[in-house]
Amino acid sequence: MYTRGTAMRAALVAITAGATLLAGCTSESPKPGASAAPSPSRVPDYQPGKDGVGDPYFPTYGNGGYDVADYAIKVKYDPKTDVLTGDVTVNATAKQDLSQFNLDLSGLTVQSVTVDGTEATHTRVDNELVITPAKGIDAEAKFAVRVQYDGKPKPVKNQLKSLGEGGFFATADGAIVLGQPDSAASWFPVNDHPLDKALYAFEITVPDGLTAISNGVPGPKNSTGGWTTWTWNETKPMASYLSTMVIGKFRVTTGTHKGKPVFSAVTTTVAKGGADTSMAHTLKIADFLETQFGPYPFDAYGGVVIKDDRIHFALETQSRPVYSAGFFRNGVNDWVVAHELGHQWFGDSVAVQNWDDIWLNEGFATYAEWLWNANAKVQTVQKTFDQYYAKSKPEVWTTPPGAPGAAHIFDSSVYDRGAMTLHVLRKAVGDKAFFEIVKTWVAEKTDGNGNTEEFIALCEKVSGKQLDDLFDAWLFGKKKPKLS
Repeated sequence: MYTRGTAMRAALVAITAGATLLAGCTSESPKPGASAAPSPSRVPDYQPGKDGVGDPYFPTYGNGGYDVADYAIKVKYDPKTDVLTGDVTVNATAKQDLSQFNLDLSGLTVQSVTVDGTEATHTRVDNELVITPAKGIDAEAKFAVRVQYDGKPKPVKNQLKSLGEGGFFATADGAIVLGQPDSAASWFPVNDHPLDKALYAFEITVPDGLTAISNGVPGPKNSTGGWTTWTWNETKPMASYLSTMVIGKFRVTTGTHKGKPVFSAVTTTVAKGGADTSMAHTLKIADFLETQFGPYPFDAYGGVVIKDDRIHFALETQSRPVYSAGFFRNGVNDWVVAHELGHQWFGDSVAVQNWDDIWLNEGFATYAEWLWNANAKVQTVQKTFDQYYAKSKPEVWTTPPGAPGAAHIFDSSVYDRGAMTLHVLRKAVGDKAFFEIVKTWVAEKTDGNGNTEEFIALCEKVSGKQLDDLFDAWLFGKKKPKLS
């Protein structure tokens, strides 16, 4: 994610790209009714799944007791009325004997819920849809939940006011769904935490003349009765907050690259120019990052440029990042594209285990900018590091990126000092070991999750060095480390 950022970022804009910073594993689908009979030697102990997955920063985010394999999401949206009608099937596996379980859903009116085709009891508690199936679900059994709902979606208010709002934003001719750390629950029922990655299939029906964009591989579209249905399939496991839906009028560019589809779009409310060129640079930047991080991890490429006064950031929505048009108001901006594409490896393919691991996303994405600028002959990585080290504000050093606290997970320390930590690591272990660490991390964690402790252990294993002092100072210390 790219946010409004710090004065330090603004000071470096002319150096890095001449642009203005505005703001800012694969599972087989279970089949309904496929639950296996419990072992005769075991008496099921049906209990409700826990509220939340136990994230140290956001304990109630997500839901316990089950693991989602895939979502089949069918929605119809009418911009004239702002009404969204949804029909979503969630295929999951029980991790315990379940008497009851929750899905996250903000607002919206639930019309019906079934579990394996049988009507289930459902209630609403805050932003939770609490479901009680007609009979208990045995541990390790696969089950299918179908939820039909409608209403006028609204943005999700994050638990911390400092994180603002994310999720569903109605626009004059469509809608934008975007946000971090949560947003998906604003438009479909979901287990809304990165730990429960899943596959996604989208069918989005909108009035003729509008484009409906989402994640993954574009499928066929069909028009009937004044409505067009656009289809998308994300074929690699995805964290829920990385799902997106953007509806409106766009200049669309399509093609193929290395046998994979390319779909990029720029809102027609922006004059043709820097935004279009920047989206066209997606492929060459992704190809360069492959040389640094390993093979591109997804089955489609692209990007979407939007213009909305409420959204002043870019987000690494999987396979197709979404950018605020403000990043391109002064022309081409490759560094923000490099940042969001860097996330495709770090944050998307390898997601955080919990939100206190966020530096693994943002530090690597910021370092991807530095690597791209060096490749583009803007300036060396070392010079960029030196400038950040010399000019970063005091709060960068008093907020440890490895433990920023829930209210500070998107502070500049997580981005800038996170990247500085990676460069100090590179200098300490050497280029050969550093890039072996990076590529091994991605290869071993592809389509999964990772945490800071695992990353540090890998660094020490590959380098053969004891790195406690380095990480204690750069990730967890609360004062400016000295350079050796």
